[in-house]
Amino acid sequence: MGKTAAETVKIVEVGPRDGLQSEPYTIPTSIKVELINRLADAGLKIIETTSFVSDRAIPQLSDAEAVYAQLDKRDDVQYPALVPNEKGYARARQAGINHIAIFTAASEAFNQHNINCSIEEAMARFYPVVASAQADGVTVRGYVSTVMGCPYQGKVPISDVVRVAESLYEAGCYEISLGDTIGVGTAKQAQALIRAIAESIPIDKLAVHFHDTYGQALANIYACLDLGIRTIDSSVAGLGGCPYARGATGNVATEDVVYMLNGMGLATGIDLHALAQTGRWIAAELGRPASRAGSAILKRHQ
Repeated sequence: MGKTAAETVKIVEVGPRDGLQSEPYTIPTSIKVELINRLADAGLKIIETTSFVSDRAIPQLSDAEAVYAQLDKRDDVQYPALVPNEKGYARARQAGINHIAIFTAASEAFNQHNINCSIEEAMARFYPVVASAQADGVTVRGYVSTVMGCPYQGKVPISDVVRVAESLYEAGCYEISLGDTIGVGTAKQAQALIRAIAESIPIDKLAVHFHDTYGQALANIYACLDLGIRTIDSSVAGLGGCPYARGATGNVATEDVVYMLNGMGLATGIDLHALAQTGRWIAAELGRPASRAGSAILKRHQ
């Protein structure tokens, strides 16, 4: 018998976008394409491929159209892309993208540093994007960053996170991803946040996106799973951070998350060994070590 919904966890792989955008140089298009194809081969069903932002803002992802065009696309895999505004949405649609994500912060200070506008102004930019997406049959995911702390503002009140998450959900986002952008949150704080947001947004519409700056990401994920969260953002080999957040180290590694979930009896549909091999390969390409679980898995199978 297959696993029930409660026993299944959806992994949203963000490495090709959130991971590679933080590299100090632009990764060759061929490497990005191979990474995404390898992740699909390992069983990832949602792989965030790129971002249609200004080339000046994120030059590392200036080849968005080329990356998407060259993928060995699978019918059972979604390849979403981040879009910042109507111009980005038009580019994404012209490229053939059918799943997008929009983003804002719960911190006013971070929003000003990141996209040079207030939260209210950011939402005003997104309303026409969501309207166009709905008319086009394109799904829209919403990201809320700095949900447990901001590098400029410090603490971020839970009420601010709730308000922003509600705005994105009411605008038409099918899922809201809650990002601890600088990785300062702890398990108790994460649970308090989920409980507060779940009062107005169904928990099956929420995802968590933790960075591992203080080594708390897996503990935070475990704590949120205990409350019913079943969608987790992660990045192969722990790639990434945030180009606008001082001190933001990598995302939690997909290999580490899947290893933990397997131990909990939760299904992901991901081949952990193939994932670990992919993590080792991209880490070597970037000149960095593989993830903790990935390294141990591959050593065990030698």
